[in-house]
Amino acid sequence: MTSYQIEPIGHVRGGRALPEDDDWGPSRAVIELDARRFGPEALAGLDGFSHAEVIFLFDRVPPEKIETGARHPRNRTDWPLTGIFAQRGKNRPNRLGVTICRILGVEGRALSVEGLDAIDGTPVIDIKPVMREFLPRGPVEQPDWVAELMARYW
Repeated sequence: MTSYQIEPIGHVRGGRALPEDDDWGPSRAVIELDARRFGPEALAGLDGFSHAEVIFLFDRVPPEKIETGARHPRNRTDWPLTGIFAQRGKNRPNRLGVTICRILGVEGRALSVEGLDAIDGTPVIDIKPVMREFLPRGPVEQPDWVAELMARYW
């Protein structure tokens, strides 16, 4: 199997220090781009969008905690045994997180956001503007347990 090396484009600054499960909605942070690789022009035009999709690395998940099979979300046995690719937990095989967050502002190489569920110091892999045309077409369906899990997340 081919492996790939990915370099972070920047890091999360501020926001939360600990990866707690809930209440991420009001969390505010800044994504600082790597000054060695990017100038302010890399974020040019992003302030015209209301939201950004941020791809980041769960870098503090140790290799022995990686899940490759099924587990109960949040270790709750009253929720079904669910494969790692049918949930959004941090102990994923490639440790990638993806979140759509509100853009608060752009200043130089700094993107201020709200609702990013990544902690201070987290490596950021990519940033993409959210475009209506890339959102799901048609209804989004999910199991009932997901609504219970997400009730206090944001």
